[in-house]
Amino acid sequence: MNTKLLLIFLWFFATTLYAQLPDTLLVGYTRAAPFIVQDKNKLDGLNIWLWKKVAQDLELPYKMAPMNFSDMLDSLRTGGIDVSVNPLTITSKRSKHMEFTHSFFASNATVVVAKVSSFEKLSTFLKGFFNLNFLRGLLVLLLIILVFGLLGWFFERKQNPEKFRFGPRGIWDGVWWSAVTLTTVGYGDKAPKTKSGKITALVLMFGGLLFISGLTASIASSLTVNQLTNNPEGFNEFKERKVGTIANTGTRTFLAEHFFKNVKEYPNVVEGLTEVKNGEIEAFLYDEPILKYRIQKDSSLQKLQLLPIKFDVQFYAFGLPKKNTELEQRISQKILEIMETKEWEVVLNEYGLAEL
Repeated sequence: MNTKLLLIFLWFFATTLYAQLPDTLLVGYTRAAPFIVQDKNKLDGLNIWLWKKVAQDLELPYKMAPMNFSDMLDSLRTGGIDVSVNPLTITSKRSKHMEFTHSFFASNATVVVAKVSSFEKLSTFLKGFFNLNFLRGLLVLLLIILVFGLLGWFFERKQNPEKFRFGPRGIWDGVWWSAVTLTTVGYGDKAPKTKSGKITALVLMFGGLLFISGLTASIASSLTVNQLTNNPEGFNEFKERKVGTIANTGTRTFLAEHFFKNVKEYPNVVEGLTEVKNGEIEAFLYDEPILKYRIQKDSSLQKLQLLPIKFDVQFYAFGLPKKNTELEQRISQKILEIMETKEWEVVLNEYGLAEL
């Protein structure tokens, strides 16, 4: 008798749970190639394939509803839709307002910048070389050559007239000797004979050696900084720059948590990448698979490049309202089963996706 009552109770409980689900699920989505690719009225992509497989195996009737990203998230919070099949990043903030299925893909965010042409690289190098500090150093160097050239000529003109002649030509002799001595070329065509001249030469050689070493280090440092500025290789190098990302995304939250000060938000990837191409922003930061796919497929974006920077590891999943816990568990179980098949690996390769 107890067994019969238990079975009746379980049947009634299961029937009640299933009855809570609508006859036809409303499935929200927004374009996010290669996960969701929309070509006119045709939907394709990894997430679309996965959802169709899940819905077919679980016998879930559904209706697709195109939405913009922000509205889709709001609808998940309020229960306006039953499922979102977008590649939603699982975050603690989102988990407070919605349920997530088991993650089916792991990736990371990256950085897109405009490609630098060879002419621009040369221009950047010249700007870094002939900067204000370099010009100041060059002026001081010429002044040192002139002063010590005059001193050498002054001390040597009487006792060494063969090497340091009288008049303007002698001054040139002194300047020539000073330049050759300072640069350690050492032609040997002119050399001081007097005690004062030799002391002047010693001061010039040792003092000039230190000055040129400092000037060389300054130029090298300037070129290195300039190269890093125009060819950033680190995530933190973009903190002070004008960058862009998609609003209400995990990447936007990540940038805020890491103190990025100048971030412009966009409703979609294409608008952000277009502004990078046009020079409106310096970089666009978002999910690597989506950025890579968009640049490869859009010929107008071929002047953009992905930097070898990876940050903010992300786990993608489907989203559901908090009230759909039972549905989430059924979908999660089915996703795990699909991911264990060889077919899943084939589909990943078909869309050019590789997990971390």
